[in-house]
Amino acid sequence: MSILNRKARFNYHFIEYYIAGIQLLGTEIKSIRQNKVNIMDSFCQMKYGELYSINMYISEYQFGTNCNHLSRRERKLLLNKKELIKIEKKLKKTGLTIIPIELFINNKGYAKMKIALAKGKKMYDKREYLRKKDFSKEIKRFIQFKNCI
Repeated sequence: MSILNRKARFNYHFIEYYIAGIQLLGTEIKSIRQNKVNIMDSFCQMKYGELYSINMYISEYQFGTNCNHLSRRERKLLLNKKELIKIEKKLKKTGLTIIPIELFINNKGYAKMKIALAKGKKMYDKREYLRKKDFSKEIKRFIQFKNCI
């Protein structure tokens, strides 16, 4: 079970990958297990030397009581201090950002987030990506057509 950010690969060049734990409440992990999560619009930000996931949507738990969580609150990402320092140094370069790519539950039952240090693509890079994708589809169609004959 994993939730993917499909827009990220189209909009960004990935430089480095990290896997971070997430500080969650009880009702949040229950909603994640039900796949009621959206990470398309979310991003990560450094605050006070710590990394936070902002604008990640986790639906309110259906059977939660008055202790239910807020759906778009800031969630702390758990990384080693060395990794946080390394990321903070690289973020000072212009044009770099941290994007969540995938949210998954590992073998032990903990929610983890795969994040990437990324640089935004220009419009001509996006057009080139679409052109290559269309070309590869046409080649596959041609090969299938040729095999049918």
